[in-house]
Amino acid sequence: MHVRIQNVELEVEISGRGKPALVFLHYWGGTHRTWDAVARNLQSDFKIITYDMRGWGLSGPADDGYAIKALADEAAALIEHLELETYVLVGHSMGGKVAQLVASSRPLGLAGLILVAPATPTPSHMPEEAKQQQLHAYDDRSTVLQAIEFLCARTPSPELVEQIVTDSLSGSAEAKSAWPTQGMFEDISVDVAQIAVPTLVLAGELDRLDSVEQHREEVIARIPGSVLRIVSQSGHLLPIDQPLHTAEAIRDFVHINARQGEKLA
Repeated sequence: MHVRIQNVELEVEISGRGKPALVFLHYWGGTHRTWDAVARNLQSDFKIITYDMRGWGLSGPADDGYAIKALADEAAALIEHLELETYVLVGHSMGGKVAQLVASSRPLGLAGLILVAPATPTPSHMPEEAKQQQLHAYDDRSTVLQAIEFLCARTPSPELVEQIVTDSLSGSAEAKSAWPTQGMFEDISVDVAQIAVPTLVLAGELDRLDSVEQHREEVIARIPGSVLRIVSQSGHLLPIDQPLHTAEAIRDFVHINARQGEKLA
């Protein structure tokens, strides 16, 4: 369904039932469909909200830019619009950085934070050649296929490959360029120290973009009380490489913290 948030038409998918609600934020180049297999394995336990961020998939473009704060404000406004009393944020890669900024403001109702191969809260550092490769990662089908090979630990099914290609090419020019020229270099490290909910970081064992060690040094070390769980045989796209293990880790985290009295359910 389409929901108008801050003058942007967002494509939002809601399924399942139960508490808490899980709100999923996709990676740069993804859409709400990135989470399909994960959502299918969780919707019997939780209410699931996935959506296309501004400029991606079926969502419209935005006239106020694609900075991390703009994306965080969008997510927070959507959650408020949906009147979610208790929810857990689940953010992947770029969506993980956005989720960190949302959580740092300690919004009412936020009960937990799950970061899936998250981008660091500190500015990214990479050689100029790598920057150029990322800037052109979604130019056309051939560059998307190269990105899939790099981001995944194994080749997805032909159907999934076509989905990823379509999703990656769906981005507006502004949405495609904003992350590799601006978002990944924004510094929110001071903000994330304010996160005060149980936080799980899921890392892909074979992630060539954001390594396990990087997650330990740049994310775990900066978010109070956060814990790390490594997903074996997965690259950067955990929801694609290992959707069942990713869903299992999310379910375990929510249920364990509920039993410990963290009011996640």
